Amino acid sequence: MSKLSHSIARTDPTFTAKSRSTWEIVRRVAVYLKPYKLMAFGTICFALLSLAFTFAFPKLTQYVIDDVIIKHQAASLTPIMIGLLGSFLLRDVFNSLRIRINNTFEQNVIYDMRREVYGRLQRLPVNYFDQRASGDLMTRIIEDVNSLERVLIDGTEQGTLAILSIIGVLFIMFYTNATLAFVALVPIPILAGGALCYTLTAHRRYRVQREAASAMNALLMDNLQGVRQIKAFNRETHEDTRFAKRADDLRIGSLGIMRVWALYSPAMTFAASLGTGLVLWVGGREVLAGALKPGELIGFILFLALFYEPVRQLHGLNQMLQAARAAGERVFDILDAPVERADNKRRHSIPLPVRGEVVYENIAFNYAPDKTVLRDISLQARPGEMIALVGPTGAGKSTLVNLLPAFYEITSGRITIDGHDLEGITLESLRQQISVVSQEAFLFNGTVRENILYGRLDATEEELFAAARAANCHEFISRLPQGYDSHVGERGVKLSVGEKQRVSIARALLKDSPILILDEATASVDTGTERLIQEALERLMANRTSFVIAHRLSTIRHADQILVLRQGQIVERGTHDELLAINGLYAKLARIQNTTFIEEGFEKLSLDAK
Repeated sequence: MSKLSHSIARTDPTFTAKSRSTWEIVRRVAVYLKPYKLMAFGTICFALLSLAFTFAFPKLTQYVIDDVIIKHQAASLTPIMIGLLGSFLLRDVFNSLRIRINNTFEQNVIYDMRREVYGRLQRLPVNYFDQRASGDLMTRIIEDVNSLERVLIDGTEQGTLAILSIIGVLFIMFYTNATLAFVALVPIPILAGGALCYTLTAHRRYRVQREAASAMNALLMDNLQGVRQIKAFNRETHEDTRFAKRADDLRIGSLGIMRVWALYSPAMTFAASLGTGLVLWVGGREVLAGALKPGELIGFILFLALFYEPVRQLHGLNQMLQAARAAGERVFDILDAPVERADNKRRHSIPLPVRGEVVYENIAFNYAPDKTVLRDISLQARPGEMIALVGPTGAGKSTLVNLLPAFYEITSGRITIDGHDLEGITLESLRQQISVVSQEAFLFNGTVRENILYGRLDATEEELFAAARAANCHEFISRLPQGYDSHVGERGVKLSVGEKQRVSIARALLKDSPILILDEATASVDTGTERLIQEALERLMANRTSFVIAHRLSTIRHADQILVLRQGQIVERGTHDELLAINGLYAKLARIQNTTFIEEGFEKLSLDAK
């Protein structure tokens, strides 16, 4: 990561997303249903068929009590029972088909959403990731997408089914006994008022809970990646305390949701039970008065259960909807973030072959209005030249080279490659012409082969071996238990620093780009490994335009140009001999004979000046 990235304070690892209305979330999520209209239709159809056979139970029960049991028609009992069992069987067969289609529907939608969110994430500018923790973004792609999917699939099916069920049962109840139907509607204002109160306040609680989960996941990812540093500084107890605080925030947020639900859900259940009790009270009086048969009352009560159950489901869906709203805000924060170069300008591929002439013309860069990183930067690198960048920490070296592959967009000025302004070049063709070897070599958690082939996925076996030999890593790879198919572990943890660096050099060699950005990394290796890396770097830089953030005086002596940066400006430039001749900052640095590393020399000069 660049020093610019390290300079950004992450005061909020979850980076609160923009607030959005429930309707906006539902409307946008519904778009994912369009490719699967047939599945959605099939799910609802089978659910309705299952519901239709469920309706047979109250009517058949009423018939058994009033016409079979009371009238002692024993001959009718067996066929009615067979019909009832057949209804149960068909109900569950259709329900099984519904579940099967629903599960396929659900997983397809999750797949589509995750792909789109991940694809968008890959195309966002670097500064988007500078402001957000990786664990938070992982939570959004995994957990928040699941919350959105649940309201998308379950909400579509259960919501539609519940509404149709309520309408159907109401029609049957009013057709059967209008008086008891009106009595059954008495709790509806209570149910509606409770749902409204819950809806108006639930979103804030779910947002707090989702942000607490993201903050905990962000800390967990940092700690897993930094476990060696935690152990080296004996900070296990300290990290226990930090994690406990994040976990406690999640516990409190989750309990906040559960406490309200613990009041809301039983209250709504009691309201529904109140309706059942009132119907039984009024209906019981009618049975005693002879105005209603016992079987009719029992059948009505069974229908009443089929009325209040979907009402209860709608309350559950309301809870799910509020959770999805909080999750949707965080998912759409990714989907709505502007991608790199989102200005829709027409851009072209850079003409091939690329010679590698790079020119910076009066470049300025501000990460924020109050943070100027580079000012008035002009330089020219001819094809095949090596440009060394030196200067103290925070001088802007990493930022300067990060502007070349457009990891960050310049504030003013322009950069050209072979005379072509980077502003008019597509990012894909631009970055294809640039290889980057960072100071901390990053390897993916795969095999050695996969990591080297990342430079060019379609490379042949011979090209792979040739790149490895040129990078001085073929020998040690061959000694690994599975050779090139050996797994390197997370971030290449199974390899030494020098081995990881040589693998990253082999990857750059395989890419074979005409322009190279090199954050030289030989500071943490022994002398023998350093020699192997230096040989590999010389082969890598041969016939390439190279920008080298130099850390060793030995590297600088061979540069075609040396740029000395301080506070975001080039204060000196020239070859090693030319800079010695002008007797400036670089010359003073070079005279510190016992200083191996450039940045250490600058620090010593600063202390001497004081």
